[in-house]
Amino acid sequence: MPKYLGIIGNPIEHSLSPLMHNAALRNQNLAYRYIPFKVEKDDLLAAVQGLKVLNFVGFNVTIPYKVVVIPFLDEITEEARLIGAVNTVLINSGRLVGHNTDGIGFVHSLQREVGITPEKRKVLIFGAGGAARAVAVQLGLEGAEQIIIINRTRERAVLLAQELTEKISGTIYQGFGLGTAELADRVREAEIIVNATPAGMLSSHLKKPPIREEWLRARQLVVDLVYNPLITPLLNLARKSGAQILTGEGMLLYQGAAAYQLWTGYQPPVEIMRQALMERL
Repeated sequence: MPKYLGIIGNPIEHSLSPLMHNAALRNQNLAYRYIPFKVEKDDLLAAVQGLKVLNFVGFNVTIPYKVVVIPFLDEITEEARLIGAVNTVLINSGRLVGHNTDGIGFVHSLQREVGITPEKRKVLIFGAGGAARAVAVQLGLEGAEQIIIINRTRERAVLLAQELTEKISGTIYQGFGLGTAELADRVREAEIIVNATPAGMLSSHLKKPPIREEWLRARQLVVDLVYNPLITPLLNLARKSGAQILTGEGMLLYQGAAAYQLWTGYQPPVEIMRQALMERL
């Protein structure tokens, strides 16, 4: 008898998680099925309870429910608490345990794709939303020296930096607005630059990178969490400057791999999962 996994969100048609997870499950011949569910906001509690009653092993949570699902869970991990969002739920002996694998997925993509660890690094992150928060939290937990958060709305960046300063010791967090006069210097000083905004996405009206080519250096790593297209305007700019680049499907891949291992107890077939993603992308 098969076991069941799934993902809840709205919209859900765009999700690549079913492709990735079902390819891995078939490869390892595991008797699981991963199913997407479009859930309306007013039905969220009923959907979560339904998955529990139907003996699902676990499920992913995507936009717009990563935060609002938390009160419906029995407990959440420390990483999920710090990030303030849940993207993965494990159903264990009838208890709903919320995890967040986004941050560790990003760190694993750094380590395994380009051989870079966050420890003692200076990082600059564009954005102050959910993805930026997950990255900023995990990089701090992994020992980054300094994390600069740049956002169009300065207050959001400052508030996020202040909050994480209070919660995570050993990392310097600072927040600035996109129009800060110090932006060029901040970019030049960073060892890792991360775009955690929709800018550059095919569906976004924001196409122009927030930085100039002359601000970048060959020794820097530039990461764009956007994966449609894989090579964004920012990554094109970084290539011209000689900087190293990392495309956005890595975080998607490794957050999924972390969830897969959590649910099944098996080491995920990462290359099979990557192939499923890349065939679609």
